[in-house]
Order: sequence, then C-alpha cells, then structure tokens
Amino acid sequence: MSNDTSITVERVIDHSAAEIFELLSNPENHDRLDGSGFVRGDYKSDRIQQVGDVFTMDMVGDHMGGEYKTDNHVTGYVKDKLLAWRTAPAGTEPPGWEWVWELEPQGSDSTLVRLTYDWSKVTDKAILEKVSFPLVSEKQLEDSLGNLAVALAG
Repeated sequence: MSNDTSITVERVIDHSAAEIFELLSNPENHDRLDGSGFVRGDYKSDRIQQVGDVFTMDMVGDHMGGEYKTDNHVTGYVKDKLLAWRTAPAGTEPPGWEWVWELEPQGSDSTLVRLTYDWSKVTDKAILEKVSFPLVSEKQLEDSLGNLAVALAG
C-alpha cells in the first residue's frame, strides 16, 4: 500500500511480538533485515530502549556518493509494539523521512508486522530536488519483511 509520501507493507510472521521486537530493537541486526541494500552494518550502537535514543549505521548508496553513516533518531518506542526512527546523515538533524515498525499479535506465536517508510515531513526543497523519493521501493520493503522472517527462523 502506498501513496504520494509513504509506503506501507505488512506480513504475518510466525513468531511472538516479543521475539520480533527483541530482534528489531538491536541495531546490530539491521543489515540482515534491510531489503534495500543500503545498510552495511551497525556502528557500535546500543539496543534501542526509548524515544530519544540515537543509533548510527554504516551505509552505502549512489545517492550519497558511496559509503556514508546515518544517525537514526528514535521517534517511537512501545515495547513489543512499535519502533520508529527518523534518519539523517551523521551529525545532522533528520530532514523528515521516517521508518515505522508496528507489531500486532495474532495469537501467542504469530504477529502482523507492518513496516512504513514515510517521507511526508520532508520539506527542504534542496533535499526534494536531490533525492528522488521514494529511495526504497515497496518490493524492497517487502524483502525486509522476508528477511525478518528468515532471521527469526534462524
């Protein structure tokens, strides 16, 4: 499901919300989950524990001229239910795009996982001219959900 400024994908995964949240809240796992190919690894970040946390990732992409780092500012945190963050080039404030993971239990061992990529708050005209949103496709987001299922099956 997508509109002009966001894309949302969802999938039922046969694991508890607690198991999924445990994996998602550790930035060390994000390179295994990323369906876009941009995330290369975690840059010595601690587990996400609250709104306001910042974790740094090693990235690569032609849109940034190769390798770069991002600071990810946690904007949503509800244990076993919600993780969200806004991404920015390291050392800068987030320009407005956000990643939102929502978990809805479907019984004790099954969870509806919803992943949203939202760039509706990007207002800087220079960024909008430089970056062709969406940078990540619906298929790549679906691949991230598939990667999450594989990582949990372990």
